[in-house]
Amino acid sequence: MRRTLSRVLPAMNQRSAPGDQLPLSGAVPSAADASTVYADVGGDATIRDLVDRFYVRIEADPLLRPLFPPDLAQGKEHQFLFLTQFFGGPMRYSEQRGHPRMRARHLPFAIGTPEAQAWLSHMLAAIDETGITEPSRTKMRNYFSYAAMFMRNQP
Repeated sequence: MRRTLSRVLPAMNQRSAPGDQLPLSGAVPSAADASTVYADVGGDATIRDLVDRFYVRIEADPLLRPLFPPDLAQGKEHQFLFLTQFFGGPMRYSEQRGHPRMRARHLPFAIGTPEAQAWLSHMLAAIDETGITEPSRTKMRNYFSYAAMFMRNQP
């Protein structure tokens, strides 16, 4: 049985345009679903490309950019390490930084639904721009939809 923390908004498989209401899912993703994505998408090179494309969008976003430090290099590296580990790659994130504690690491930042939806919009666009194909595309979209909802700490 899957636990549900919140409702799912519009369909996950649709591509989204800026300003669209995006799906924030409370369905807890399966670790087994994520465990093969790293190898299936091509490993480090693809995850690095995804992170780079995501951060290009963050740099240009007036809502989200103020939540990030002036120099984005460290955050990009941390996200790369986390995503490679989460999606079945090397455990470098935990080796370097300990347990991910993603929610705790994001609590200092005011993240409401608008911020979560903007973040998700950029990540989904980065997945599409990177050219990640099925079934990894859906697995990643499901995880990021859940993660965006889970990081909210404001209305």
